[in-house]
Amino acid sequence: MSRRRLQMIAIVVTALPALALAGRFAVEGPGANPIEEITHVTGEWGLRWLLISLAVTPARNWLGWRWAVPLRRSLGLAGFSYSVVHLTTWAFLEHALELAAMAEDLTERPFVMAGMASFTLLSMLAVTSTKGSMKRLGGRWIPLHRVIYTAAILAVLHHFWLIKANHLPAIVHAAALASLLGARLLWRAREKT
Repeated sequence: MSRRRLQMIAIVVTALPALALAGRFAVEGPGANPIEEITHVTGEWGLRWLLISLAVTPARNWLGWRWAVPLRRSLGLAGFSYSVVHLTTWAFLEHALELAAMAEDLTERPFVMAGMASFTLLSMLAVTSTKGSMKRLGGRWIPLHRVIYTAAILAVLHHFWLIKANHLPAIVHAAALASLLGARLLWRAREKT
């Protein structure tokens, strides 16, 4: 399968959760708390696509899935796109862009601070994900994009600290991230021997 076709499939697949949410709202109505639902779904899927993008390198290294490498950027940008909707929903719909209320949320709620820090790092990575940026940054591009792991850790913390009752989804995301980091470290150690 061609690289372009794989990327088109990735774009369609990563759009499915958003389309499912829009379809559910169209058929069933927005429900009791649509803002919370949009925030929840976009946050969950932003984190999932981020983790799936991080799984590409271990899949290539350990399983030989070289075909997945061209998808890494599309998957990462999908995670960022869901994060943009997540943050925009929080800022515009939940807080009506009231800067004082947003600043209070940011300073008094650790989960908001972790989420904002993660989003800031993801924004920097999204802006520099183009071929032109890779060329301009040269050898600095790879070290810069390793910040993705810090952004992922912050996103998992954001999710974990946000949840009040059922921590299982956050635990699953944390375990997935720990496994991905462990797989990378093991591969690096293996290369050195």
